[in-house]
Amino acid sequence: MRLTIGRTVRRALVLAVAAPTVARAQPHPWMNRALPPERRTQLLLAAMTRDEKFAQLVGAPGVIPELPQCYGARHVPGIPRLAIPTFRITNGPVGVGQSDCVPAGQPGVPFSALMSTNVAKATALPSGMAVAASFDRAVATRFGDVIGQETRDLALHVLEGPGLNLARVPQGGRNFEYFGEDPFLTGTMAVAEIKAIQSHGVIAMAKHFVANEQETARTSVNELVDDRVLHELYLLPFEMAVKEGDVASVMCSYNAVNGPHSCDDRHHLTDVLRGQWGFAGYVQSDFFAVRSAAPTLKAGMDHEMPGVSAPAGAPIRTWLTPANVTVAIDKGELTMADVDTALARRYRQMFRLGIFDRPVALAPIDTARHARIAREIGEQSAVLLKNANGLLPLDARAVRTVALIGQADYATKAVAGCCGGSSDVIPFATVTPLDGVRRALKTLGSPAAATLTEVANDNKNLADAVAAARAADVAIVLAGTLSEEGRDLPSIALPNDQDAIVAAVAAANPRTVVVLKDNASALLPWVDQVPAVLEAWFPGQADGDVVARLLFGLATPSGKLPVTFPRRASDLPVTTPKQWPGVDSAGAPAKVGAAGFGMSGGGPYTVEYSEGLKIGYRWFDAQGVAPLFPFGHGLSYTTFALSDLAVTPRQADGTRPITVEFTVRNTGRRRGAEVPQVYVSLPASAGEPPKRLVGFEKVWLDPGQSRRVRVTVDPRSASHPLGIWDSAAQRWTVPAGSYRVQVGRSATDLLLADTLTVRVGSPASGKP
Repeated sequence: MRLTIGRTVRRALVLAVAAPTVARAQPHPWMNRALPPERRTQLLLAAMTRDEKFAQLVGAPGVIPELPQCYGARHVPGIPRLAIPTFRITNGPVGVGQSDCVPAGQPGVPFSALMSTNVAKATALPSGMAVAASFDRAVATRFGDVIGQETRDLALHVLEGPGLNLARVPQGGRNFEYFGEDPFLTGTMAVAEIKAIQSHGVIAMAKHFVANEQETARTSVNELVDDRVLHELYLLPFEMAVKEGDVASVMCSYNAVNGPHSCDDRHHLTDVLRGQWGFAGYVQSDFFAVRSAAPTLKAGMDHEMPGVSAPAGAPIRTWLTPANVTVAIDKGELTMADVDTALARRYRQMFRLGIFDRPVALAPIDTARHARIAREIGEQSAVLLKNANGLLPLDARAVRTVALIGQADYATKAVAGCCGGSSDVIPFATVTPLDGVRRALKTLGSPAAATLTEVANDNKNLADAVAAARAADVAIVLAGTLSEEGRDLPSIALPNDQDAIVAAVAAANPRTVVVLKDNASALLPWVDQVPAVLEAWFPGQADGDVVARLLFGLATPSGKLPVTFPRRASDLPVTTPKQWPGVDSAGAPAKVGAAGFGMSGGGPYTVEYSEGLKIGYRWFDAQGVAPLFPFGHGLSYTTFALSDLAVTPRQADGTRPITVEFTVRNTGRRRGAEVPQVYVSLPASAGEPPKRLVGFEKVWLDPGQSRRVRVTVDPRSASHPLGIWDSAAQRWTVPAGSYRVQVGRSATDLLLADTLTVRVGSPASGKP
């Protein structure tokens, strides 16, 4: 028997079966997490109106709809119709700084919200320079882990960091944010940090691209840098961040490089960043660094920030407004394809890191865990520069009185940042030097008394400090150089005549320890007068605990210098106004520190990187000048021996990895860490400085323990350890000839050496 079903019944059955599918259908197909980021981006762009696209190119201030208690000036407003969330950005790179949230009812104009200190608290970590001094990828990973987690906990999507500029001059105002003078060390630490940040679904932003090595007149300076020098030094950390770190974003800087301003520089943003390196992320401007609409987008800049109106009379403005973009398209200067390209680059990274797929919601920060990590990073980053007669660690059982002495900025509070620059963090809590020492003494069961004598900034009460030092068993002088965004230091001397404090205290007490908290290498004219010097950099919120635990042996110093300390300022590679801070067309030098946050400052100025490839230890090597403390230097409370170097293969073709093996042994009585460093000297025909760092490994050992260490030197890696840049061919090559491989404890303390031969020079383009 055949059953016949009427048309109406059949239609009802079909609808009944289909109904559940219709109910479950995704209203926004680009929100289907099963699709790849590229496809999700295509679907989203196809659904957007022209006006919606224009509005997404630039930031805009206002109350955050998802967090109505927050007024922010560091975000791009979302589009609820399309499920585009408010895209929130925070300062970096040494913690979550001004973070797109001041109280919604706070009075003031939007511009003031950019630098407000009335923002969410976060963990104030040690400085970037300190992280570099750890010479430990694991430390950089923990650093990035805290930053990435707290960025996400505060419902933010982008952390503007790490900073990858080099410490070309010790006066550089933001050296503390960066990783020192060596491009390989900088890139290595940056890659570890980037991977950790982005593991939390947060966009890391490598900055400031490129040659942004000074703050003086930073918006009106043209850096004149040879193309080979750019690739081998200043671009190299960014190349490593792109190829090895898969960084999602890059920030173009204020300065010009060989003519074009960085955010208008098509050669570097498109030809190099995307063409040579295969960068798949997006480029954001530094705040107010954009100088045009159509040329900027055409050059390869994708996202302008902050989109906040500047105070009247300020020489800064917003360019990628919907009105300006509309005019540019109507004139044929831009196409909608240009707009789509810029948005697609950012949306792909947002989809890739899950930003579209999680709510903009706050989560509690694990303050105790992160405070512990901040302290441990500080302990592994401090560098013991000098320790005559084994004064350190101090014997808490033999010490009865401890005198802490110094000016307020270094002796009475933690050097943790705040308040003025982009790296400022408002910490949950801080540990002062005096509290740290008292806590260490208590932990060790010592009845010793610790006192603090604050010296006025004009040293008018220096006699009080001398008296305190003379009466104490040990004197600890806390000194340094504070620095922030917007101004360079006028010199590398300790400010406010702190050298006089050290000299006077050392004359009063032969058991004087100097603790430095500073931005980079400083001149230390009193170094022969004191038995012990500890470089603590900017230790962060745990300052007091970090320093005290190291001084009293609760922790062992294991840091190494990421910068060279000169004996004299005249020994440095940059000593003329043309090299720094720059000169105008009449030859007049820029005024250091006169430009505030660098938004103006006269000019235009030019700066000549005429030292070429010879910066830092490369310069000292080439000139045959002995530094006060070399790059890579750092003592311990124990001793180590290096032996049995083996380099394989001895005959290389310039493409395959080379293995450098050696044995490290702890020959002392305490557990500690050594950082053996591998340097390579290229053939003389290469025209390079005497040597370059190509590898390192931090090794923790118990007394008497040995370990065989293997360092791989891969010619095709993004660091190009054996390569030189051929500007004419626009590619890397490995020159043929004899290479000298050396292993040691610093750039001048080289204990093991061997050679290898590259038979035929070869291209070395690096891994894509």
